Amino acid sequence: MSETYELKAEAREKVGKGSAREIRRNGKVPAVIYGEKQPPLAIALSYKEIFYKIHGGGFKTTVATIDVDGQKIRVLPKDYQMDPVKDFPMHVDFLRVGEHSTVTVNVPVHFLNDTKSPGIKRGGVLNIVRHEIELQVPADQIPDAIEIDLTGLKIGDSIHISAVKLPKLAELTITDRDFTIATIAAPAVLLEGADEEPESTETAEAEGGAED
Repeated sequence: MSETYELKAEAREKVGKGSAREIRRNGKVPAVIYGEKQPPLAIALSYKEIFYKIHGGGFKTTVATIDVDGQKIRVLPKDYQMDPVKDFPMHVDFLRVGEHSTVTVNVPVHFLNDTKSPGIKRGGVLNIVRHEIELQVPADQIPDAIEIDLTGLKIGDSIHISAVKLPKLAELTITDRDFTIATIAAPAVLLEGADEEPESTETAEAEGGAED
């Protein structure tokens, strides 16, 4: 679980596109805090702080505290919008987190010990089907990642969710199937070789006779 952090924010009285543009011109990022059966709270955050938090990794799986004019609110980042051209944050949504809140999060998958996989040693390719797994978990126990050991896996092997040890108190949101997370695929060279049918003796003799 990532260490929590604190952000300072100002409450926004005005909302809408015009207000959001003005906030961005002043070097801040518009945001909203919602949830816990309370009215949404519009805020403005430091552009620099939010930019580095988003690009630093683990942003959407780390509980934070936002100090809004002296009122401290525990939150979990749920979504954010980036400028498609300039790649700077345009807006952030935060979910209020109570003392016993359970949240739904997408936790990244990390693969370990690729050098101990016979399939990868032979040139096989790790084909990742799911880079993240959606979990329901207590807000104060969100894991940084789900780790999967590749030791002993051969070409053609698949990794299904049933083979993965989930973090304590975490539950899957998908429970109706044993979905695939990754496979060890054959290298392209082997696949191409398998597609080429060996020349039959009769064909070879016929071609040889035609040259005489």
